[in-house]
Amino acid sequence: MKIDPANLKITDMRFADIDGAPKRCSLLKLYTNQGIVGYGELRDASSRTYAAMLKSRIIGENPCNVEKIFRRIKQFGGHSRQAGGVCAIEVACWDIAGKVWGVPVWQLLGGKFRDKVRCYCDTDSKGGGRDMGKALKERMEKGFTFLKMDLGIELLMNVPGALSAPLGFLETMKEYKQVFKTPHGSINPSAMRGAAYDLFNTAHPFTGIHLTEKGLDYLENYMAECREAVGYEVPIAIDHLGHIPLEDCIKLARRLEKFNLAWMEDAVPWQMTQQWVRLHEATGVPLGTGEDIYLKESFKPLFESGALAVVHPDVLTAGGIMETKKIGDMAEDYGVQMNLHMAESPIGCLAAVHVAAATRNFMSLELHSVDIPWWGELVKPALKCEKGFITVPDAPGLGIEALNEELIASHAHKDFPEPWSSTQEWDKEWSNDRQWS
Repeated sequence: MKIDPANLKITDMRFADIDGAPKRCSLLKLYTNQGIVGYGELRDASSRTYAAMLKSRIIGENPCNVEKIFRRIKQFGGHSRQAGGVCAIEVACWDIAGKVWGVPVWQLLGGKFRDKVRCYCDTDSKGGGRDMGKALKERMEKGFTFLKMDLGIELLMNVPGALSAPLGFLETMKEYKQVFKTPHGSINPSAMRGAAYDLFNTAHPFTGIHLTEKGLDYLENYMAECREAVGYEVPIAIDHLGHIPLEDCIKLARRLEKFNLAWMEDAVPWQMTQQWVRLHEATGVPLGTGEDIYLKESFKPLFESGALAVVHPDVLTAGGIMETKKIGDMAEDYGVQMNLHMAESPIGCLAAVHVAAATRNFMSLELHSVDIPWWGELVKPALKCEKGFITVPDAPGLGIEALNEELIASHAHKDFPEPWSSTQEWDKEWSNDRQWS
């Protein structure tokens, strides 16, 4: 069938929810009247409903008019996972546009600055600092040139005297961790109630959790053992400090300055710009945040504050491919390095790869899936990270010829409809969406 770009129309939207890639992931297909299918994905652990509710608003639209569609639906996105639907549709539209015009997405963004994208993999390890150091060393042996690890209060939960909090609170926190971190990051809705639910929705300054000197000693020694294992030449970023107040973040940052960190991530909630400024003024550790921020205008106060050394958006939260590219360009204007958060399937990963290729101040792309043997096989051709780098594809769109439907079916989430089931119940959903009178 000869493609007629001017008369291309979106005709359907369907989903497949898979388990453990590396978390629960909702994949999306946009179908057209000319047989071209676009692939998108919602942010890890998001809800397909965020996209399904937008189906009636885009049916009949030409998917090549990506910016027009984005401007129509972006009001329905929000920070963190609430942006999932808008971003998934935007990514799928870019995939279609690239296929229609026969060029890769990076070319539609203005061309590329690099042929390969540097990756780092978030590294989990049980045990002490020497165990984490060993795990990081193994990453280096596989060719990774940039490292990241968790360093925070989760390491202290079973260390007597390392944390202080209102009595009984830490026990509730352990309960919360059991509820929230069920297999593949799925929340058990019936269990997420009461005190554990309240804790889940309590921001850093309000938890009452504090590091003691013993806790600070433990984390400092943990980091020292990691550096002893891998040396000081390779960059290491740290994440997941825990929901502790600014003052404790300052104490910890000062203890860690000697370890030459690439950045300390999400130390305080991203919205609290003045706390980021205070933290920046109190320590020489580079600071980074961004994975839960939606739209470029939400990043601007942080850039203007001068507090960030690193911005770390997720394409599937920030607003999609073009919006993330704009955020990277804005970051460059403020002298901020661009890295990308990514904890999704190869669809989300390839969307990030195209942004990374087209953004000059980009440094590294996160991979949460290095230890999942079947992850790259979800798409055809299979996505590979070789010696710490992903080669930027030259094929049209995202570079995906097809999805591995058998593999998707074998990893389909049991609590959701069969992959690519009808979504016709959303065909006529409607409201008066205008935001002015």
